[in-house]
Amino acid sequence: MKIDRNLNLLGIAKKAGMIAIGGNAVSLASRAGAAKLILTASDASERAVRRGLANAADCGAIHISAPYTQAELGYVLGRGAPGTVAILDVGLAAAFTAKLAEMEPDLYGPAVKEMEIRKRAAGPKPSCS
Repeated sequence: MKIDRNLNLLGIAKKAGMIAIGGNAVSLASRAGAAKLILTASDASERAVRRGLANAADCGAIHISAPYTQAELGYVLGRGAPGTVAILDVGLAAAFTAKLAEMEPDLYGPAVKEMEIRKRAAGPKPSCS
């Protein structure tokens, strides 16, 4: 399976511990207010899509329907076939939406603008020095 650069960002988020994978984990991250971007797979069930939308509304996250199947998400994340995934870092979420907008600007452009606003509002991360 060929992995594109967008999916590589999800792999980076997983290694950094900045991703929630699967419906239950996404719900927990949403309730904690940690979810910044909630993705549903292109072939996710109606129930998974409704749950993703509800989780996004509950915590103020952005919800998008990703152009990837559950199998593609599962392959890159090393977990079955998740219907929903949440990115927990605003910077990674902004980078992911920007990459999607490069592919389909009309579809993902509004999400990029909103993520950039949220990224600026979050401010810079403190340095370790």
